[in-house]
Amino acid sequence: MSAELILALEQIEKEKGIEKEILIEAIEAALISAYKRNFGSSQNVKVVIDRSSGDVRVYALKKVTERPINDLLEISIDEAKKLDGRLEEGDMAEIEVTPRKFGRIAAQTAKQVVVQRIREAERGIIFDEFHNKESDIVTGIIQRSERKNVIIDLGKTEAVLATAEQVPGEEYRFNERVKTYIIEVKKTTKGPQIMVSRTHPGLVKRLFELEVPEIHEGIVEIKSISREPGSRTKIAVYSKDDNVDPVGACVGQKGTRVQAIVDELRGEKIDIIKWSSNPEEFISSSLSPAKVIRVDVNEEEKSAKVTVPDYQLSLAIGKEGQNARLAAKLTGWKIDIKSESQLRATIEQQLLNYDGNYQMEEDNKAQYEE
Repeated sequence: MSAELILALEQIEKEKGIEKEILIEAIEAALISAYKRNFGSSQNVKVVIDRSSGDVRVYALKKVTERPINDLLEISIDEAKKLDGRLEEGDMAEIEVTPRKFGRIAAQTAKQVVVQRIREAERGIIFDEFHNKESDIVTGIIQRSERKNVIIDLGKTEAVLATAEQVPGEEYRFNERVKTYIIEVKKTTKGPQIMVSRTHPGLVKRLFELEVPEIHEGIVEIKSISREPGSRTKIAVYSKDDNVDPVGACVGQKGTRVQAIVDELRGEKIDIIKWSSNPEEFISSSLSPAKVIRVDVNEEEKSAKVTVPDYQLSLAIGKEGQNARLAAKLTGWKIDIKSESQLRATIEQQLLNYDGNYQMEEDNKAQYEE
């Protein structure tokens, strides 16, 4: 090897961000194994690479002793003094044993080590970059499908969109650009594995943060999200500034902001609701687009009985109970929905039961008196 190696390592340090000294130390460690493997030596050796010239020297390490028993591992004091007059018993003497043909072996070994270290460093850089992007959105290009998993090219690496993280009914076409939400980045023997999702509620949250400047600036806050991927999402928002309407900010002029998010989610419906610290108001708003007449809450059980007009009952419950289910998830309250006529019938029945029980008590009282 020569000074060209040092220049090459300096270039790698600039381009890849791998310190030259780390590479040199790795090459020295690898050359020790290469020396022992090729020259069948059982002695202790160390390899030193000159940091300026790139020259490689191999030294046998021998312990200085009065009476050496093993010539491969020990050296007499007299022999040691000839090498270095400062050596004393118990010291380690360094004796150069660099083979003539070691240069070719060293060059091959150095190449393998450098390539391996570059690969490891690049993997480490990619891992750090995407690990910091966990819970964030990335845009990639769909490459292929493997065992129903979709592989997405992110430029420097690939991400995996597992079957469980795919929206039911959504098609993923080759070379199509798609936004996904990073749920996990983990190290593997083949490099970092990036798991992404199209179903996570965080995807909707991050899309709103990107699309609505008021959310990005912290004026409008997303309080909660409930989502059934591919079908409907409810999002509760709150404004810290009384002059800013949180719902209007998210909808945008003529609905442009929310429409951009709906388009990205391929037609998924989005209900934007104003958050309130008042449970009655929040629960009432959460059942949008249905109109609510009355909300009775039970703080201890965290449950609510909601009354809606007869013609709004099916809208409040939603198809297969979806609207009520999403509202309950959004608010964190158990919600029981009844129509006006159902509530009226319940009250009448309770009154009848009360009258009947009252009459029975009167009859029992009269019988006792007789």
